Formats: sequence, C-alpha cells, structure tokens
Amino acid sequence: MISAAAAMGLMGTTIADGELPSDRDVKFRQSSGPMPTIVLGKHIISRLISGCNPILGYSYMGPFADRAMKEYFTRERVIRFHYDCEKAGIITHQMSYVGNETSHHLPGPGSGRQLICLMSEIDKIEDAIKIINPIGLSHHGGVTDRLFAGGKSEVVHDFVKAVRDKGILAGVSAHNPDCIKQIADEDWDVDFFMTCFYFLTRKIAGKAVDIPTLEISHPFFKDDPKIMVKVIQQVKQPCLVYKILGAGRQCSSQEMVRSAFQFAFENIKPVDGIIVGMCPWYFDQIGANAQYAKDLGMHKS
Repeated sequence: MISAAAAMGLMGTTIADGELPSDRDVKFRQSSGPMPTIVLGKHIISRLISGCNPILGYSYMGPFADRAMKEYFTRERVIRFHYDCEKAGIITHQMSYVGNETSHHLPGPGSGRQLICLMSEIDKIEDAIKIINPIGLSHHGGVTDRLFAGGKSEVVHDFVKAVRDKGILAGVSAHNPDCIKQIADEDWDVDFFMTCFYFLTRKIAGKAVDIPTLEISHPFFKDDPKIMVKVIQQVKQPCLVYKILGAGRQCSSQEMVRSAFQFAFENIKPVDGIIVGMCPWYFDQIGANAQYAKDLGMHKS
C-alpha cells in the first residue's frame, strides 16, 4: 500500500504515456522459490492475495492519495497489474462489486487469476457472479460491523445463505473482532473470514476511544493486530487477513514492510492467507511483496 509521503510525491511525478511501473523498477523481479498456497474450499489459492482498494482509489490516507491511486489505475494499468501479479505467483485477487464500474477492475482476457469478491447487496449477488465469476463472495466488512452493531446480524447471515445457495464459497469480512467471535459462537455455515488487523469501526460499535488526535481518514491503533490474531487463531475457518500494513502506515521502509509480513505469517494459522493492496507506481511492490510471501509464508514443518 502506498504511504502518505509517497502519495504526496506522486502528485508531482510525471509518467510518460505507456510507461508502467514494472518497466521502471526491476529490483524485485528475480523472485525465487514457489509462492506458498492454501486451500479455500475446493480451490488452491496463493497465500498472498492482491487487494483492490488502491485500484478503487481507497487509500485511507485522505483525498489526495485517493485521487492519485484512482487516476493511476487506468484500464491498461489494471490489466498490467493483474498480469504482473499472476507472473509473480499471486494468482488470487480480492475485488469489490461496484456496479457498472466492476468490469474496469477485472483482469484481461485469458487471465488465470482467481477472484474473491467483496459486497453486501443480497439482490446483486447474481449480477456479481455473472460479471466476475468469483470463487467466493464475502460480505463487506464495514457493512458487517454496522449491521451487527445495530442488532441486525441476521441480514449478514441471510447474505451468507444466499451465496451458498449459488454454489460458491461464502465469507464474512469484519473489522470488529467481536463480529467474528459471534459468528463462530453461533456456528454459521461460513466458508472463510476476511479479518482486518485494525478495528476501524470503533465509533460504529460504540467503542470509540476519547483520545484527542489529528486523524488521517481513520484511526489505526498499534496493538489492534494482536487482538485480531487471537480471534483468528480460535476460529476453524480459513481467515484472509487484510490491512497488515496499516494502509501504508507500516511502509516507511522495506524493513518495516517485511516485519509486518513476518508478524502476520507468524501469528495466523497455516490455513490462513493475507490480502495486500498494492500501487506499483513508484516502486515494484508486486515483486517485493511476492518475495516476502515466498520467504516468510511457507508452512513450517
């Protein structure tokens, strides 16, 4: 994920027509070893999954970074992004259903990438399946948190049932660890979870902390990952953890990025994977992250 400082630098950077980031930086292109994999239902997926937030322009760093990301990801660059991920062994991508704009974010023709889709509209499930052909659909995390906080968890449960009726994997995403706990305690028939390392919906859950801070879009509490991994370790389903880099807040150096990958892999179950958003404008994040996953994400015997 792009950092705030890098985003500000990008605003003054000019890229020639047709020039793509992977053409500019080949430092991490010599990746060695296999990409670790996990099993999700009947599918074997890469343990490192690319995330869609940068493509959608969701930086969690404010409007300038949002705009930089969205303007960067032209259709040509989206196709190149998917190609570079697949070439690096990242064969799985998490995307979102965004109505008429969804097709813009899909891989190009002939791609073998597996897609996991995030959404919440139960009446749009058929449309999403037709457009995306995903291996699974997951209920959107922010909506999950809001519905659970409002005592309407049955709406999320109905979504899960509707997805399973379509014969594909059904998941639930959440930022609030308590939502995952409740689903596990109630033994929902859910195939996987998407678990955020940071509890970004504290206000929705009525657990906001009264600390006077100047926030950039959302509050990221340093020890939140330690709380979520305890829940991840307790549930039987595979968990796909996201925001392991704190939406760019853990990206001041590649040593910091590698440490974040290491913490994630050392604290999740062997059946779990990680989702990382990447915006390879100024640096070959795809190659770097693929290498960290290969170095750190292999199962230890």
